[in-house]
Amino acid sequence: MNDCPSEKNHTLLNPKTLLRVTNAVHQTNTAAGPESDPNTNIWSFITTRSTSSWFLCISLFAVLIRLAVALHPYSGAHTPPMFGDYEAQRHWMEITVNLPVKDWYRNSTVNDLGYWGLDYPPLTAYQSYFHGILLEFFDPASVALFTSRGYESYIGKLLMRWTVLMSDLMIFFPAVLYFITVYYSGKTTGDRSNMAWHTLMILLNPCIILIDHGHFQYNCISLGLTLAAIAAILSDRNLVGSMLFCLALNHKQMSAYYAPAFFGYLLGKSVRRKNPILEILKLGFVVLCTFALVWWPYLHSMDASLEVLSRLAPFERGIYEDYVANFWCATSVVVKWKRLFSTQLLKLLSLTATVSACIPSMIQLIWSPTKRGFLQGLLNCSLSFYLFSFQVHEKSILLPLLPASFLALEEPFIFRWLMYNALLSMFPLLRRDGLVLPYAALYGLFILLYHAPGVRKDARKPDFYSSVLESSAFACSLFLHIIYLTITPPDKYPFLFEAVIMIFCFSQFVLSSIYLNTKQWALSKSSTQVDARKKSL
Repeated sequence: MNDCPSEKNHTLLNPKTLLRVTNAVHQTNTAAGPESDPNTNIWSFITTRSTSSWFLCISLFAVLIRLAVALHPYSGAHTPPMFGDYEAQRHWMEITVNLPVKDWYRNSTVNDLGYWGLDYPPLTAYQSYFHGILLEFFDPASVALFTSRGYESYIGKLLMRWTVLMSDLMIFFPAVLYFITVYYSGKTTGDRSNMAWHTLMILLNPCIILIDHGHFQYNCISLGLTLAAIAAILSDRNLVGSMLFCLALNHKQMSAYYAPAFFGYLLGKSVRRKNPILEILKLGFVVLCTFALVWWPYLHSMDASLEVLSRLAPFERGIYEDYVANFWCATSVVVKWKRLFSTQLLKLLSLTATVSACIPSMIQLIWSPTKRGFLQGLLNCSLSFYLFSFQVHEKSILLPLLPASFLALEEPFIFRWLMYNALLSMFPLLRRDGLVLPYAALYGLFILLYHAPGVRKDARKPDFYSSVLESSAFACSLFLHIIYLTITPPDKYPFLFEAVIMIFCFSQFVLSSIYLNTKQWALSKSSTQVDARKKSL
């Protein structure tokens, strides 16, 4: 050997060498992120433990928040004759536990479809049936045919709230853990602070909590199935992901907001495989089998299937209801769509506008199917559906918010901006439900958690003009909240403030959509550059 021990010791004791080593160690510790110093990291109390331990801690906190919100009123509380969404869900349980499956979607003397008739796919009906069995066991009067309309006993409300929480815990929470595990697989343990924060952003989404556990719905089921499908596809389990997404579609038809992104990404991946035709056939087989299994009770005749389908597309309600922050409602201030155009023409216009808005994102996914592009595409397509599709509700903003939360670290500005405006867009609805207090509390909690130190979000800072624009828009949002709560609108324009809020939120959603589509197409450019560099090596 050329080096003797004395030469090694001399080298190690060299002051210059020691200085270089010290600097290297300091740089390594700095790069390791917030977790390198547990004493200054607020996440250290959970991130130093196993994934299951800290996820359990966050889940318990999320459950407590949901229980607190559930103490407040719900949609249609004590407001006959139709009540609200709470009564709709209870009535579906009443129908499904008392009538045979073939009569669930059929208008009859025992099932008046004019009174909250089932208008979601069969998987929602099955869910209502199983929840109805639970209510019937503990409180039979809550689902008694005819006599239970408007039923609002204490035990009935407690059981109804319990069914939502159990659905959340059984479907949405495990799906979040599945997604987080897949999303951070292969990354360093230094990302645990980010994992914990990211989990909080998804589980403590204030809009989902307010709608499901306040207003009263079961979005946690369809969103949870979609989330699990996305996680499966990100882990290259395309057949499992396709099956789970089909289940989401069969729980709520609004899950179709994500369909163009699923279709584009899976098609783009399939055509790059060794046997593309076989891959596409396998996906098609899984889709057909899943739909056939769910729809089996209604496949015995064409009439039975059409009865269900007719309930899933309520075109007779018009192109929009209430004050939703989308294109048709916002522009109705100038163009009276319902008065000037027939329903058939509006259906065609809506379909054309929605498909046109989704096509750029779909083409990009087929052309360059990357996992980051898939997440961007889910956000772009769902936002396009929200802006242009037929019969959109204020609550439908939950669908774009889910993929926005996936990109909370890569696109932190867009995530928080969509959240702020989504909350504002639903504020009139939540105020009518008597949910102002939990709304304000969850809004504040989101701000605190979002800005919690110790998380390495995208380090890019907005320029001066962007900062001014963001500050101005936030000030406008705060002003609109105060005006809506404190000032009575003129008698001539009783919904003036709702209209102003709707137009303001619509403008923010459109700007976000333009920016996000640009970002998605930029992924294709960077992917092409990477491929060119690989070929030149």
